[in-house]
Amino acid sequence: MSKLQWRSWFRELWGYGAASVVALATDMGLLALLVSAASVHYLAAATISFITGGAVLYVLSVTLVFRFRRMENRTLEASVFLALGAVGLVVNASVMHVAVEVGHLHYMFAKLIAAAGTFGTNFVLRRHFLFSPVGRAETESD
Repeated sequence: MSKLQWRSWFRELWGYGAASVVALATDMGLLALLVSAASVHYLAAATISFITGGAVLYVLSVTLVFRFRRMENRTLEASVFLALGAVGLVVNASVMHVAVEVGHLHYMFAKLIAAAGTFGTNFVLRRHFLFSPVGRAETESD
């Protein structure tokens, strides 16, 4: 990788991190609301809130974080973004289940642990398959 490519990658990582914080706040806020106010089981609530946070992250990613977009079809792009997030959803639910049921941790603390476990994986997968300039179609989105 050239120095310019490293800079771009690093800028995107920081941008994705900031967007992820906003998405995580959405995710955790909705999780707390569903569990506390609506008495939804924590794993069902975690799934709903994770998907909502993923939608927020997609919008922020395509508008503020990533400069290059491989796919011209935005519906397909959003679908792939969320499908790649499904890997994170499995990790999220698994970590939360173990942390709550085995580790006897509060579900919100378990969510923080799960989020930390999915951040890097999701960034690498999404950047590689959707937003990296290597092998992309010649379309850019600023």
